[in-house]
Amino acid sequence: MSATPIYRVGSREVRVLSDGVIWLDAGAVFGLVPKVMWQRVTGETNELNQIPLALNCLLLESDGKTVLIETGQGNKDFEQTRRRGWEPDHGKLIEDLARNGVRPADVDIVINTHLHNDHTGWNTVENADGELAVTFPNARYYIQRGEWEDAMHPNERTRATYLPENLLPVEAAGQIEFIDGETQVTSDITMIETPGHTAEHASVVIANGGESAIYLGDMIQHQVQLERVAWLSAFDVLPLINLETKKRLIADAIKNRSLLVAVHNPFPGVGRMSAGERGRNVWTSEEPHATAEPPEVARTD
Repeated sequence: MSATPIYRVGSREVRVLSDGVIWLDAGAVFGLVPKVMWQRVTGETNELNQIPLALNCLLLESDGKTVLIETGQGNKDFEQTRRRGWEPDHGKLIEDLARNGVRPADVDIVINTHLHNDHTGWNTVENADGELAVTFPNARYYIQRGEWEDAMHPNERTRATYLPENLLPVEAAGQIEFIDGETQVTSDITMIETPGHTAEHASVVIANGGESAIYLGDMIQHQVQLERVAWLSAFDVLPLINLETKKRLIADAIKNRSLLVAVHNPFPGVGRMSAGERGRNVWTSEEPHATAEPPEVARTD
């Protein structure tokens, strides 16, 4: 068991949890950028031309509520992963919550930046009898209404990324809090519109005591896409809009010295942006402000 990294935003403690790692095709992650260029920053790929992407989630308390931002890949695809010839290295979020003394029933708010399968996997869980259930039975799930509509009416390109098993049980349970555009979730937490990866993609701003942190969602899949804003992913549905979104958010983050949490950067994926020479942005990883050692006995349901 590893210690949980803790970052402070004003008086708030923000814990970075992990659902593990998934492997995705590097060419898709970097889109039109030639391999000779992206390989300089990623290093070698595996035999399938894939690179590892972390699944970083956030846990914090705000207004007396336990808030979980993003739910990772989950564990419902283990059989499929093994059929492809490798052992899954994800599905660890519930275990990590337990190490921090949090049971699924303790979570009051779940925030999904968007509804792709590697960000909503633990929205639901498959019980021993094979039935699907909501993982966090007492939580309200905050989801952009437009993103939900896109997930419910996918096209040929997006169909494989929106999985009904991660979404429909939450709707059936009546636990979705649909929102439209920028929305304040608690006194410290605001969902903001950051379109590009999907048309209705959102990011999450945590602000307290004059300090701020931004959970980026899938605005990027690698930190170099913040440093070189023209590097766009093939997964972006609206790449040129994502380009403008990144430029605007990066400028604000540099101005406000905001912490940035990159979902797919190596764990814990936290850093800050600064303006470098010749107009190129620079990402600097931030060490945790504290760590929480795992308890001897974790809480379980």
